[in-house]
Amino acid sequence: MPSLPSLGGLRGRVPDRDRPAIPVPVPLSAYVVDCGVYVDGERLPGRWSHTHAVDEVRRRGDGFVWIGLHEPDEEQIQGVAETFGLHELAVEDAVHAHQRPKLERYDNTLFMVLKTVRYVQNASPDTANEIVESGEIMVFLGRDFVVTVRHGNHSGLAAVRRELETDSEKLRVGPAAVLYTIADHVVDNYLEVTDHIEDDIDQMEALVFAPRSRISADQIYLMKREVLELRRAVMPLAVPLRRLAEGYTPLIPEQVRSYFRDVDDHLTEVSERVMNFDELLTTLVDATLAKITLQQNSDMRKISSWVAIISVPTMVVGVYGMNFDFMPELHWRYGYPMVITIILVACLTLYRIFRRNRWL
Repeated sequence: MPSLPSLGGLRGRVPDRDRPAIPVPVPLSAYVVDCGVYVDGERLPGRWSHTHAVDEVRRRGDGFVWIGLHEPDEEQIQGVAETFGLHELAVEDAVHAHQRPKLERYDNTLFMVLKTVRYVQNASPDTANEIVESGEIMVFLGRDFVVTVRHGNHSGLAAVRRELETDSEKLRVGPAAVLYTIADHVVDNYLEVTDHIEDDIDQMEALVFAPRSRISADQIYLMKREVLELRRAVMPLAVPLRRLAEGYTPLIPEQVRSYFRDVDDHLTEVSERVMNFDELLTTLVDATLAKITLQQNSDMRKISSWVAIISVPTMVVGVYGMNFDFMPELHWRYGYPMVITIILVACLTLYRIFRRNRWL
């Protein structure tokens, strides 16, 4: 990931280093994953409540607050929403989740939704029950705060936070750097998931076209459904990233927009791969159905061939089982061996004919 430049005089204020921070030793709630105060590229020590954290930042006139929430309900998020002035419609979306990727602007706050995905490891693609697990990250972005709301157990941002805290140049940029890093992290996960799915599809393709393979169309439909879930996460995100790269809001400085363009390029690569997956899986479904039809036709030919062979002795035995006194060769000593010989020759002839025509 490229490093972001410092914005220098963008904020126009110099942090007051002489005034000490006021950490408040409060325990974090179950839904509050972390709450940090960042000034001049460094995290201030101590544990903070969201109210004291934003008071400290605004008292200094510099820095920002980053608070991470995990699946809060309406009552739990209400205090955070009031402290940071979050719009009620965006708060409702953040609580109930199941949103499409989008970007909305409410007064001086941005609200962005990103879908997260995780590849579920399976022993084989033809025995999998789930391949892609999805979640969501909602980001509220203001002049001096970032509020992230996560849904799903795999969408943690602890690694992103640690990465940023080791790079003071990025943190000096402000909340926009956090949004960029989160978006870059999510899209990188898309690339990782598509790599795994590509391997699974290659295995499926080999099984479909291998002789006497037993892969079913059900597993290909499952893979196609999981690719569709990935597509729902990837495709709608293109417009929000493009808007951020094109100067949709002054909350995203000019120096950061080029990095959103880089994320958008990676997303385009993912989108193209997902579309190719969908087309290839459609082809594999058609090939599997054609293979099943061909196998059924082959089975029917075999059944018909054996029925024809068995019909010869059945017909002869049926004729000689009618118990008439005057029948050809009925009282001849060699009649029985002759009939058996004729039956065997007829059956063997039919067998060779069907074998030569590859019906058996």
